[in-house]
Amino acid sequence: MGNSSSAFPKLFTGCLGVVGVPVAGQCRGVAGTIVITGGEGGLARALADEFRRASREVRAPGRAELDVTDPAAVRAYFAPLETELLICAAGATRDAPLARMTEAGWDEVLAVNLHAAARCAHAVLEGMLERQRGHIVFVSSFSALHPPAGQAAYAAAKAGLLGLTRSLARETGAANVRVNAVLPGFLETAMTRGVSPARRDEVRAAHTLGRFNTPSAVARFLRVLHDELPHTSGQVFQLDSRVA
Repeated sequence: MGNSSSAFPKLFTGCLGVVGVPVAGQCRGVAGTIVITGGEGGLARALADEFRRASREVRAPGRAELDVTDPAAVRAYFAPLETELLICAAGATRDAPLARMTEAGWDEVLAVNLHAAARCAHAVLEGMLERQRGHIVFVSSFSALHPPAGQAAYAAAKAGLLGLTRSLARETGAANVRVNAVLPGFLETAMTRGVSPARRDEVRAAHTLGRFNTPSAVARFLRVLHDELPHTSGQVFQLDSRVA
């Protein structure tokens, strides 16, 4: 992504408390655009609906509108926006044992799930840091922590998002920019439609509540996290009932 040192200013001047500490609550009246990548997915649609019900300006581009694997397209898309919240929900799976996975397949999974998320975050960070406010949420996966066999690429990419979350939270906290990650759990969406009934039952049995999470419940959680928990950053939230 090149040298990004100019995107991290040394001096912070907005939304500061009396001792120069950013105070998120002082910026609550200022609203920008909420961008949700992977807009054609079931989770992204639920997120868009939730924030729109709260009368927020939401953009949820699908691949035709924003190819997150294209650096020039990402820069051009975000350049005119004042992004208040970025939710990186674009994802892809190509499950296979590593011994049978092609290098192209590995690269594709990391390109969509990890590199694209970092690219989009990079595109919004300069503006967030200048405005002294902003929030980035990475949608990771339970597989980042407890991957099943055959998900080496997906697990590696989603685990990378957790490291990215914690590192960025440390880098940007002084500028009142928050970074968090969520592990939504197994959701009944197009992405999981191909999972066999037997595997689906096996995954459900690992949930202490005996049921899956839902996109609408995840969306409500993220709206509350963004709007009602302004002092929370650098955290990873597991949202289903599996106990490690």
